[in-house]
Amino acid sequence: MQICRCVNFLHLHICTFAHLYIKNMTLEILTPDKKVYEGEATSVTLPGTLGFFEILNHHAPIISTLQDGKLVVRGAGKEEVFFIQGGVVECLNNVVTVLAEGITTK
Repeated sequence: MQICRCVNFLHLHICTFAHLYIKNMTLEILTPDKKVYEGEATSVTLPGTLGFFEILNHHAPIISTLQDGKLVVRGAGKEEVFFIQGGVVECLNNVVTVLAEGITTK
């Protein structure tokens, strides 16, 4: 995090938190065999064991189990769909990591 050296408090506040609105979150989808996806995303919809949920940019830290189902990655005006066979997801510091037991692409 870069902090501007300014006397104006408002300018200091804007410079300190500007990085929150510029960068999309980073997403990795991994299986025991390989890395399936790595890149930036604006949102990820996941099949949680208690139902589908979505992770957006700057989501609060979370760890959740996943069931078999459709995983949707959105970003840069496009959408990619994967079908996973269970796993877990972790979101921490704007990095989302999906560890899937198995995966197929649509």
